Amino acid sequence: MMIDNAMKQRLARIGRVAVLAGGSSAERPVSLKSGAEVHQALRQLGLIAELVDPSEVGVETLKGFDVAFIALHGRGGEDGVIQGVLEHLGVPYTGSGVMASAIGMDKVRSKWLWKGVGLPTPAFHVVGADDDGEALAELGFPLMVKPAHEGSSIGMAKVEDQTQLRKALDDARQYDSEVLVEAWVNGPEYTVSVVGEQVLPAIRLKTPNQFYDYQAKYQSNSTEYLCPAGLSDEDESELRALSLRAFKVVGCQGWGRVDVMRDEQGRWQLLEVNTVPGMTDHSLVPMAARAAGDEFPILVARILLDAVDRFPPRKGGKRRG
Repeated sequence: MMIDNAMKQRLARIGRVAVLAGGSSAERPVSLKSGAEVHQALRQLGLIAELVDPSEVGVETLKGFDVAFIALHGRGGEDGVIQGVLEHLGVPYTGSGVMASAIGMDKVRSKWLWKGVGLPTPAFHVVGADDDGEALAELGFPLMVKPAHEGSSIGMAKVEDQTQLRKALDDARQYDSEVLVEAWVNGPEYTVSVVGEQVLPAIRLKTPNQFYDYQAKYQSNSTEYLCPAGLSDEDESELRALSLRAFKVVGCQGWGRVDVMRDEQGRWQLLEVNTVPGMTDHSLVPMAARAAGDEFPILVARILLDAVDRFPPRKGGKRRG
């Protein structure tokens, strides 16, 4: 692990770091793994870092920290809630702000926003709590069903007919009263990570499963991650530029990831933006960072330093990097 002197000096000026992980969302197990990896990296960097689970301690505990590294996935951590708490307490934090976090967590409103500025995204329909899905005929089959406010592919399903659709809607409603139903895209899936102003190399995702689901993301040893992604220089550049624009249109900052597919006509189709991506041993942002030459502790340092740069120093506090 090679850290230049300038980064060492900036890190040395940072005080106590809270690594926020766990929470009470459906993604709690993944968040705990991400938090443990980030915590270990911060300790390797010589920082005073502590793991904090907001579901087990009061938010006033966070007042004693100089900066928070958010590794909370899902509701309460990725949707603007914890960001609002930290804003109120005056504690700097990693990643996007309240508004972008809320929009990024909302798959429906992200797509409305992208459509509004002319960015490509699969055709879709929003199904409410009392909708039986009969109005989806114009999308045709197969379809992808997603809870509007969950991550890690939780509650998602590919459906081939009306019977499967009704069951998938019932399953998705266990997680959310609002369900996104998208036209199925036949083609390869890619993900593009952003750290600060740097767009990292694209990764192509290949799985024998029907799609890149929870099992493929966190449990399978048969999922393939191709980086380089096998694209021409022109296509790679186009994909990275589209991903950065999608990231910024939502208002995202700091770091994150944009998921994209390429349809049978060769057109890019934006799926979603992740404002607090996974940081586990199966996670994609660390993988892309390695391809760009940054080992995990350096990636963590860059994300943390971006946070302290974006917030004014607390009076009398030791924080500014």
